[in-house]
Amino acid sequence: MTPPCRLAHTADLDPAELRGIRALLDHAFDGDCSDEDEDHWLGGVHALIEDGEGLAAHGALVMRRVRHRGRWLRTGYVEGVAVRADVRRTGLGGRVMAELERVIDRAYDLGALSASDEGALLYAARGWRCWPGQVHALSPEGIVRLPDEEGGVYVRPALAGPLDLSGELVFDWRDGDVV
Repeated sequence: MTPPCRLAHTADLDPAELRGIRALLDHAFDGDCSDEDEDHWLGGVHALIEDGEGLAAHGALVMRRVRHRGRWLRTGYVEGVAVRADVRRTGLGGRVMAELERVIDRAYDLGALSASDEGALLYAARGWRCWPGQVHALSPEGIVRLPDEEGGVYVRPALAGPLDLSGELVFDWRDGDVV
């Protein structure tokens, strides 16, 4: 039997579930999940799949603001997508993304995420587009370009409709990795 994918807001997760998410992400990213990374996936909606061994897959969707063509778009930003090693390549990542995409498509102007090389394959196969233009952030010192993020940002147009792919994206500021 296929385990269900459950959506829950951070406020509805108990401390043990939050520790389980952190442990999954720590393991999936080889211990490279910082406290700032954790802060990025809190406060939004989580898609969780559990099996007989515990948490098998997770992804979170948090709201951010992204400026495009002079308009600040309400953006569903995907964070913390991970699948436990023993159940990778079984479709769980796609099921998590399907739930998050359903929320993006119905509630946000835009979907966005920053993809690892491995994750990019999943997102591209699901129709996410690699952003071809410049990526910036509205920092405390003003707008700064983030050239290291270019080529790794993926978008999913939702309620905003088509995007100007020759334009730029300006992300709101946050501590740690901005994008």
